[in-house]
Amino acid sequence: MSPQIGERRGWRHGSAPTSAIEETTNVPFSTRGIRGKVTQDAPLAPLVWFKAGGNADWLFEPADLEDLKEFLMRVGGRMPVMALGLGSNLIVRDGGVPGVVIRLGKAFATVEARRDKVLECGGGASGILVSSKARDAGIAGVEFLRGIPGTVGGFVRMNGGAYGREVADVLIDCDVVLPSGDFVTLPARDLEYSYRHSNLPEGAVVVAARFQGREGIPAEIGEEMDKIAAAREASQPLRTKTGGSTFKNPPGEKAWELVDRAGCRGLTVGGAQVSEKHTNFLINTGNATSADIEGLGELVREKVYGKTGVSLEWEIQRVGRP
Repeated sequence: MSPQIGERRGWRHGSAPTSAIEETTNVPFSTRGIRGKVTQDAPLAPLVWFKAGGNADWLFEPADLEDLKEFLMRVGGRMPVMALGLGSNLIVRDGGVPGVVIRLGKAFATVEARRDKVLECGGGASGILVSSKARDAGIAGVEFLRGIPGTVGGFVRMNGGAYGREVADVLIDCDVVLPSGDFVTLPARDLEYSYRHSNLPEGAVVVAARFQGREGIPAEIGEEMDKIAAAREASQPLRTKTGGSTFKNPPGEKAWELVDRAGCRGLTVGGAQVSEKHTNFLINTGNATSADIEGLGELVREKVYGKTGVSLEWEIQRVGRP
């Protein structure tokens, strides 16, 4: 059956004439010759860890780098652009995400270990994959990536970190495609990293990055990775619908301790709950809306400020329309 106006629809080009697609769906950009998958009104809840939230106006899953560059050139900066990785540190608001969401697939999930102990990583590669490839190649120094639940693109943008190290410690440079479709390579110094923050341009999609490691022994690297995995399993609610660390650690403080002191352990709003296991994690207990989750976070911030005078800052990214 042909897609109807207002239906959710996705097209993998080559399966239908592009001209017919553009004519019947009012696509605001040319899709002729685009090889990736373009989906209008695309559900994002299945793609994020919280399993909640609205749809993307448009979701694009590029076939490869050239396909991504061509697509964004055609969009031409007329719409907001947002990259989506594993969706692990993200609240997608219930009103959905305006513009175009870019999701990188297998073509961007490669990792290559070089002889100079540099790891060439695609923007869609997971932290687990990067650290595992490094272990197998005897490259130490990136074991901490085993503890970051996300992709290279996400933790390069956010200066992701765990267990005393962060991306700023190992990043050499990264390749990005700007919303205009332009391709640039940015050295780490240009990102002006700070705690869980970079000045990466808005809407830029990280398609590759290079990390500097050092010589190591695979067995010892593997032991360190196993310790990180065990520590996460013991302390974090990994087997729930969660979004990772909710708030940044204030200088000299631990966010979870402040939340605990404010009496927020187990606090609920609708279907959202502060984790009993780790109070810097919020959980979708089954039927939470994104409004429940974000509202619970704001309530926690209010209670922590009232108890301690500390204003917690969100670490989880919140995107989209309320």
